[in-house]
Amino acid sequence: METFFATCPRGLEDELANEFHALGGQTISVIPGGVECQGTFPLCYRLNLESRIASRILWRVGQGSYRHEEDLYRLAFQLPWPQWFSVNCRIKVRLVAQQSPLTSLEFATLRVKDAICDRFLREQNARPEVDKRNPDIQIVVFVNEDQVAWYLDTTGSPLFKRGWRQAAGEAPLRENLAAGILKLAGWTSDQVLLDPMCGAGTILIEAALMAKGVPPGGRREFDFSHLKNMDQPVWGRVRQEVSEVNPLNHALHIFGYDHDAQALSTARSNLQYLKLSDIQVNQGDVLEITPPAAKGIIVTNPPYGVRMGNQTILEEWYPKFGDVLKQRFSGWTVYVLTADFRFPKLIRLAPSRKIPLFNGALESRLYEFQMVAGGNRKTARLAKQQRGN
Repeated sequence: METFFATCPRGLEDELANEFHALGGQTISVIPGGVECQGTFPLCYRLNLESRIASRILWRVGQGSYRHEEDLYRLAFQLPWPQWFSVNCRIKVRLVAQQSPLTSLEFATLRVKDAICDRFLREQNARPEVDKRNPDIQIVVFVNEDQVAWYLDTTGSPLFKRGWRQAAGEAPLRENLAAGILKLAGWTSDQVLLDPMCGAGTILIEAALMAKGVPPGGRREFDFSHLKNMDQPVWGRVRQEVSEVNPLNHALHIFGYDHDAQALSTARSNLQYLKLSDIQVNQGDVLEITPPAAKGIIVTNPPYGVRMGNQTILEEWYPKFGDVLKQRFSGWTVYVLTADFRFPKLIRLAPSRKIPLFNGALESRLYEFQMVAGGNRKTARLAKQQRGN
C-alpha cells in the first residue's frame, strides 16, 4: 500500500476526506491543510482525475528523523530516486517547513537537490537538470521540529487548473474552492442555483460539471506520467471508467448575473468552450434582480471592494443587499464567501452558520443565511440555541 497526501484549501479538509472515501482511499486521516490516505499506486490516477477539492496529490516515498541540513542530505541520498524517474527528467525541489530548527531553508533545499543529483551520478554517471519553472518531477520535502517526509508530486500544475478557463477575469475564485463551497452548501442538481455576482462564472461552471459527472481533471495532464511506475493500460482504464457517466435525467436550473460586462464576457467564453448552454448568465445589478424561482440556493463570492469602489461605497451597498435578500428571497438559502468579517452586521442579517475558509492566503468566512418569512434573526438565534452555544 502506498501513502498519499493531498493538499486543499484550508477549511475543506473534511469534505476532501469524504471525497477520498468515495474514490477508494483507505486509512483516511485529516490533517490541517490536507488529507492523507492509503491505496495502491493507481489510486493517485483516480484522485488526480476525479477530486474536485484537492490542490495536489503527493506520493510519500520516505520519512525519517533529522537535526540539521546534512541529515537531510544523507537521508535524501539513501532514497532510490533513479528507480522512480529518469535522469532525463527536469526536477524541482520544494521544502515546506513548520517549526523547523533549520536556519536556512534555501540552503536545506540546495542540499536535498545535491543529494538527489549525487545519487544519479553514482548510479548512472549523469545528473538530472534542475528547472524551477517547468519541471517534469517536483520533489516536495516536509520538515517539522525533527521529522522529515519525502514526496513526489503526482499532479504538476495545481488541480484547480481544470483546463477549461478561456479567460480568467480579475482575481477569480479558484475552482476547487468553488466546488468545496457547493459541497458545504449541500447543493444538489435538482435545486435552483443562483450566483447574482457570478464574475467569470466559476461557481456556476463547477456546479454544472459536478451535476453532469464530468471529471475535473479530464482536460489536462499530470506529472505521474513521468514516473517509471506509470501503468499506461491501467491509466487508460481509469479514464475510460470515469468517462462512462450516466447523463442527467432532469434539466439544470443554474443562473448567474453580474453588472460587469467584461466579467460576463469572460463567463460566456468559458461556458461556450464547455458547451454548457443550460447555464443562463445575464447582465444585471444584484440589487435589481428578481428570483428565478420560489426557492433555491444562492452561492456567491461578492467582489468586496475589487469591482465595487472604495469602502464608503461598499458600506452603503451592504445594507441594500441585505434588504434585497429579505424582501425578495424568502424561502431561499444564501451562502456568501467573504473576507470582510463585518459582512453579517453590515447587511443586517444573522447567519445560521459561519465556516472558516481560506481563499488562497486570504482568511475568509462562508456565511449561511436562511431567508424565512418573518425575519432572519429569530431563526439564527434558534439555530444557535439548538447547537448549545
